[in-house]
Amino acid sequence: MDIALAVLIIAVVLLLAAQLVGPRQDRSTPRRLAEIERRLQLVMDHLGVVDERPAPPGVREYLARGEKLKAIKAYRAATGTDLRTAKEAVEAMMGPLR
Repeated sequence: MDIALAVLIIAVVLLLAAQLVGPRQDRSTPRRLAEIERRLQLVMDHLGVVDERPAPPGVREYLARGEKLKAIKAYRAATGTDLRTAKEAVEAMMGPLR
């Protein structure tokens, strides 16, 4: 009985340690990242800095034609992000086009 209890305690401790060491998914990370990107874009716009790196394929073209939903869809297809993150990223890209 004592051996079974000791094995059980060791197994529980190992499982808890594995949970602490494993990668953690913070649900607020994509939202926080989008906010940081939005603020960075505001600073870049204020300073007149132009990002030469192209947006994912088709996103800028859709935005130039005013097709925001298609731009979000293209962004999601190219990056694999969730809808909220893609929407925030596309809206951040809209800043220089306005």
